[in-house]
Amino acid sequence: MQTIFLIGFMGSGKTTFGRKLAAKLGYKFIDLDVAVCIKYKVATIKILIEERGIDFFREAENETLKSLPIDNVVISTGGGTPCYFDSMKWMKGRGAVVFLNVDKGVIYSRLKTTELHERPLLKDLDDVGLNSFIHTKLQERLPYYNQAHIIFNPVNEKMELLIDKLQSLKF
Repeated sequence: MQTIFLIGFMGSGKTTFGRKLAAKLGYKFIDLDVAVCIKYKVATIKILIEERGIDFFREAENETLKSLPIDNVVISTGGGTPCYFDSMKWMKGRGAVVFLNVDKGVIYSRLKTTELHERPLLKDLDDVGLNSFIHTKLQERLPYYNQAHIIFNPVNEKMELLIDKLQSLKF
């Protein structure tokens, strides 16, 4: 079939949904954050950002994305991946880009139950700050996310619907 790039805000389910989608399709699954950590020999993205800074991370993320195999694979990208460099254009030219469009309230509740200190952009936020961050960043990123070939809500829609949509795309 094709390469499938999952984009969306942190907490939208790119990794969890991506693993299930890849298994259903018989594809390999790659988490871009994990690939960056392997390539740069760090345990977490947090460590990479603390050691080298956010700008280095964004460049490393872009470079790693473009080095991944793109044949029968589902790739879960970072929340900001499509917003930097030419990543969105690059992904759209090499496969199907799917925006996992999840409600802000769902994102908030998911992020609230994670280890915020492990997420560099969220580490110092309280409840009000987290809510504000989600609102602001989501508004900044929606113009990029909405360029996806398919907009899909994994909370309200069945995976089979996405698979049908993917099969109707011509690549």
